[in-house]
Amino acid sequence: MELLHPRCAGLDVHKDTVVAAVRCVSPPVHQEVRSFSTTTKGLLELSDWLTSHGCTHVAMEATGVYWKPVWHVLEEGFELVLANAQHIRNVPGRKTDVNDATWISELLAHGLIRNSFVPPAHIQELRDLTRTRKQLVREMSQHSLRIQKVLEDANLKVGSVLSDVLGTSGRKMLDALKAGETNPETLADLAVGTARKNRAALIESLRGRVTAHHRSMLKLHLDLVDALQKALDEVDVTLGKALEPIQARTALLKTMPGIGDLVASVIVAEIGTDMSRFPTAGHLISWARLCPRNDESAGKRRTTRISKGAVWLKTTLVTAAWAAARKKDSYLRAQFLRLKSRRGPKKAIIAVAASMLTACYYMLRDEVPYRDLGSAHFDRRDQTKLIGRLTKRIHDLGFDIELKPLGA
Repeated sequence: MELLHPRCAGLDVHKDTVVAAVRCVSPPVHQEVRSFSTTTKGLLELSDWLTSHGCTHVAMEATGVYWKPVWHVLEEGFELVLANAQHIRNVPGRKTDVNDATWISELLAHGLIRNSFVPPAHIQELRDLTRTRKQLVREMSQHSLRIQKVLEDANLKVGSVLSDVLGTSGRKMLDALKAGETNPETLADLAVGTARKNRAALIESLRGRVTAHHRSMLKLHLDLVDALQKALDEVDVTLGKALEPIQARTALLKTMPGIGDLVASVIVAEIGTDMSRFPTAGHLISWARLCPRNDESAGKRRTTRISKGAVWLKTTLVTAAWAAARKKDSYLRAQFLRLKSRRGPKKAIIAVAASMLTACYYMLRDEVPYRDLGSAHFDRRDQTKLIGRLTKRIHDLGFDIELKPLGA
């Protein structure tokens, strides 16, 4: 095999140690393995040791968050390669830290490691904020379910009457229950807006058996919800400031149906704003795991399932795709309905999500707003096929027609 990097190194990164293997085939030819601590002092020693050997390229596995401090220390002095651990597995039965580091250096020397996408520092910070925000929202949802569990244990059927137990009306009732109020009519009087329309059902749902234990549990969960909401507000403020330098890019993404402020911020945080990292839109779709995996044997495709991965971006795009598929007279809705009849709703929505990400690629690359192709795009693209299908359908129903162009 062709040798691409004559002086390189492979790193096997762990929580407390880094095993480094230097591979030098240009004079003086040698190979050496050493272990270093992952403290800042140890990583600086690692950088000096690699420099003394004249290394130009360094590869490491993406192991949790342990690779990030190593990356930050070495990124200024070396050409770094971050590898997916599943792509560079060693021979089974020969796994040691030394062998892993040596194997990584061998693969790097011959250019056999596919570099993972590592966004710039400001995009990484933005990614941390959007992911933290999503985790906070999930935790709030979990506490909402726990509150409903406490209410059910007290035989309070509030969740059957109110659409949101933690909404304005629900929160007032929960605060009153926490304070010791048990009169159903008094609690029902706290309802506001549309919740007051069905007063009789609301009173019956609030007639239960509330004990001191229930009030204690409600107080516990409501205090946690308040703390999470406060943290969420702080994250939103910080996220807004982080998005200011790239506000023009997020504004372009919001011109597409189904994409609002939050979805646009998640997309930018996950893929960045520089599309030169991805040679084509297809590479971006493959990186986001929104296309069928390659699994072929004996000339037959064994599966068309999409690969696992990119969960933060994939789930957001699928949620946005469901919203976009409901917009009437749009290309995305036409695509969803067209595929749904043949492949089912799940595969259809994945295809819509892939189309949305493809559009995002060109919008960010060319800095242009979204241009909808229209709901009649597929009809215009294959008009002859559509005419034949409709004619056959009419014949199947027992009728005969003669087709003539309008105005003939």
